[in-house]
Amino acid sequence: MNLHQFRFLQEAVRRNFNLTEAARALFTSQPGVSKAIIELEDELGVEIFSRHGKRIRKLTPPGEEVLRSVEIIMREVGNLKRIGQNYAAQDSGRLTIAATHTQARYRLPLVVAEFRRRFPRVSVHLLQGSPDQVADAVLEERADLALATESLLEHSGLVTLPCYEWQHMVVTPKNHALNQVEDLSLEDLARYPIATYGQAFTGRRRIDQAFAQHGLQPDIVLEAIDSDVLKTYVELDLGIGLIAEMAFNAERDTMLVGRPVGHLFGPNLSRVAFKQGVYQRGFVYVLAELLSPRLSRKLVEQVLRGEATGDFSI
Repeated sequence: MNLHQFRFLQEAVRRNFNLTEAARALFTSQPGVSKAIIELEDELGVEIFSRHGKRIRKLTPPGEEVLRSVEIIMREVGNLKRIGQNYAAQDSGRLTIAATHTQARYRLPLVVAEFRRRFPRVSVHLLQGSPDQVADAVLEERADLALATESLLEHSGLVTLPCYEWQHMVVTPKNHALNQVEDLSLEDLARYPIATYGQAFTGRRRIDQAFAQHGLQPDIVLEAIDSDVLKTYVELDLGIGLIAEMAFNAERDTMLVGRPVGHLFGPNLSRVAFKQGVYQRGFVYVLAELLSPRLSRKLVEQVLRGEATGDFSI
């Protein structure tokens, strides 16, 4: 048995049992991946995969147990590498952050700037995607941590902690009739076409739930993941916009009027996530504390070790 076999097995499962895609991801050949897996099966004396002809279809029951052990072994191999990197070069290396577009565009810039000031020899890499995609990046150890509002709690294998609360804002052109309404209601908003985030992004669930609970069907005419795109279409009077408060800047967005509507949709909680059982280098804890002063190294370490929960108020 060797680490190459374990890595090939992991990747085959990640790629939905497509050995061609697994080989491409690992920069090797498909026959090489297939041969390594067969050799591993021969050594263990069990079939890891169910096959139909030459194609693998799924894990066998013993294969599921083998995969669990392989995941533990590969995680600990990764931990050994990170421990060595941490102590051999404590203030240098690579930090990868997986984040949704809104977090990467509006929350992270000042945090990353301060991080780089403290750790000039650490290169920072951003992976942007949907909440599910950024969660997968951490689970697959392509990223050190993830930052998102939606769905991180729904992924087993992640340790998540509350980072900060935010609310939605309604944005309108300067001459819009809604600007004359003093106390905004959901009924007021539902009278106009709405531009807002896609279903999986930036608190959209709260928007849908709020309208549904009041028996209202909003006219969503545009969905996007980019707040700047939404604001551009609002400026063109396509509709009113519902965006994250962090995405509105009165000095920059001079063509728009922004008003907080947290009282209509409730607060949203962005969370930071780490992979359970993965050793974190020292500068990762510094980044967490820059994201939220509540996320001290001591607290994060306690949560990662299972000595505390991530269920606390911001």
